[in-house]
Amino acid sequence: MTEATAKPFSVEAALKPPRNQWWDVWDQFKTHKGALVGMIVFLAIVFGTLLGPFIWTIDPTFIDIRARNQGMSWAHPFGTDQLGRDMLARMMSGGQVSIAVGLTAMILSVLLGTLIGVLAGYFRRLDGPLMRLTDLFLSLPLLPLLLVMVMLFREPLSRAYGPEMGTFILIVCAIGVTSWMQTARIVRGDVLALKEREFVLAAKSIGTPSRRMITRHILPNVMSPIMVSATLGIANAIITESALSFLGLGFPPDFPTWGRLLFDAVDYIRDYPSRVIWPGLAISLVVLSVNYIGDGLRDALDPRIRGR
Repeated sequence: MTEATAKPFSVEAALKPPRNQWWDVWDQFKTHKGALVGMIVFLAIVFGTLLGPFIWTIDPTFIDIRARNQGMSWAHPFGTDQLGRDMLARMMSGGQVSIAVGLTAMILSVLLGTLIGVLAGYFRRLDGPLMRLTDLFLSLPLLPLLLVMVMLFREPLSRAYGPEMGTFILIVCAIGVTSWMQTARIVRGDVLALKEREFVLAAKSIGTPSRRMITRHILPNVMSPIMVSATLGIANAIITESALSFLGLGFPPDFPTWGRLLFDAVDYIRDYPSRVIWPGLAISLVVLSVNYIGDGLRDALDPRIRGR
């Protein structure tokens, strides 16, 4: 390299801290157009359900019999239900509950799956019992198990915490406890591969304790599948909650969720199809956008793809 073509040395450039790797993740995430659109749609729905009630101040439980079963209008943009309750207000209120259930159940399932996957992959003596436990949960029929849990624990939790909070705790725990198995299997497989890597063997050779090994070396390298499982877990939890509410085993009738709105509109689907379209469209958009976000995160968090 000649002196004319050599880059000039800069003290500021040498002292500049290295670029944060999360900026590289964001740059790769932006190249996935579907994930970017999905994130915009998901954030728009979340902010719409959270901030919308401050703009549209109609009470979702207010009953106006004279305005029942109305179509779309300026007074009621999404129409009204069989009791004259505003559907837009109920959609926003139901979205808050459905998204809260999805996020909370996802956190619970990811924590359980990550804990069991790391323990099974890192400690050989725990691998057999934990994986057999995972196989047992995978063999159980999901929907009948959820129905049994709802029937057994709904009344005690409702008496202890109230109908709304009791049902929320029940549904979140039921979905979280029955949806951690895929995350556990994925994390276990990655941990088994990481245990044989050079940096892990070097850390073991200098006497690094297991707890520090897991927190400093294992967990940071399995964050990619964990975050992808987390995004997909949100969609799975929202669909499961909607199915339970659609079967009439979810929240009380005066506590709207998107699944409950679908359940209430089934008897009126022929005369007032919009009553089914709006909550069904909201569920579909959230699930589709979250799946696209998970697809984009999978590519963005993979260093082999990010380095192309």
